[in-house]
Amino acid sequence: MKFRKENIFGQGLLLCLLLYFNPADAQISTDSLDGRINAINTAVPFLRIAPDARAGAMGDAGVAVAPDANTMHWNPSKLAFIPKDFGLSVTYTPWLRSLQIDDIYLAYLSGFKRIDELQTVGMSLRYFSLGNITFTDISGDVIGVFNPNEFAVSGAYARKLSEVFSVGVALKFIYSNLAAGQVVSGVNIRPGITAGGDVSAFYTNPKMKIGNYDATFNAGLNLANIGSKITYTNSIDKDFIPSNMGLGTALTLAFDDYNEITMAFDINKLLVPTPDSIDLDANGIFDYKEKSPVAGMFSSFSDAPGGFSEEMQELMFSLALEYWYDQQFAVRAGYFNEHSRKGNRKFFTVGLGIKYNVFGLNFSYLVPTSNQRNPLDNTLRFTLLFDFDAFKGDGEDSE
Repeated sequence: MKFRKENIFGQGLLLCLLLYFNPADAQISTDSLDGRINAINTAVPFLRIAPDARAGAMGDAGVAVAPDANTMHWNPSKLAFIPKDFGLSVTYTPWLRSLQIDDIYLAYLSGFKRIDELQTVGMSLRYFSLGNITFTDISGDVIGVFNPNEFAVSGAYARKLSEVFSVGVALKFIYSNLAAGQVVSGVNIRPGITAGGDVSAFYTNPKMKIGNYDATFNAGLNLANIGSKITYTNSIDKDFIPSNMGLGTALTLAFDDYNEITMAFDINKLLVPTPDSIDLDANGIFDYKEKSPVAGMFSSFSDAPGGFSEEMQELMFSLALEYWYDQQFAVRAGYFNEHSRKGNRKFFTVGLGIKYNVFGLNFSYLVPTSNQRNPLDNTLRFTLLFDFDAFKGDGEDSE
């Protein structure tokens, strides 16, 4: 049995690359003329795609910027400092539009509800559709059409421990159906199912002064997607999910009652073992893939074959600026950098935000700056936010 993607050159290779080695997270380890490429591969990389247009316009920086309805993905503990009582956000992200594909997309729904002055809860749904796949037999006759898809449902709880510090946790159910019911090389393919969680912390100091200007300094930490491995068969060879450590800072300067600017800087690192093609066991499974999720997290700081220099190459950096006028109109820009040996994603982002009473709109646009193609090349994505406090007429503005 074989399969092909409709209207995409009739080749199944594109689908395989899209499903298993999505550029949103990593590439296949190989050798190149410029040195050994040793990117970290994980399953369900859709969990690490920036889900909202605000962060998408800020180079994927979001760990420490002021909280909004999309905070759950970046740092659940920030939920405790949202000044609103109830909010909701919906985001639509086209995928691979530069290849003229129109049926692959990421949809994200996220919201929060304040319990009291100290506690806030949140929920989110992330859905990734990979379009329609036509399956054919060895003669090329069509035997069925399949729609691979993945989703994750998350719930979060955040609590203030002081006026400047909060912690948060999130739990998520992950479902990945890439080719269920098909048989490849005699192996039955089934949906991959697993669970994970986030542990996070957030610090904010809104009473700073820099010169004559009021300032707010934020810092955050998020350990995301900590969970068990996933498999699509009965094999003991399971894949890590994209556990990640995010560290972020953000500084906001208020020049007057109408103008303020935020500068943000994030560092991210996958908490997944680095591939080592030398350590292959007799069972045909690499040693690094046989580690437990917890052992893999701890070893990820010191297991790179190239030593400390390669460990430093595994850090991903995001730098961003956000300007607000009267808390109603925003202009954003950012830059994301990943080392050439670890995926080579490098891109600029820009975007706009508009806020008016009950709803707000955010837009973002990605401009690649390296030879590595990005699924979001030259793609416009958007987020719609709802502020239900505005119905009461006494809500306060937030980011």
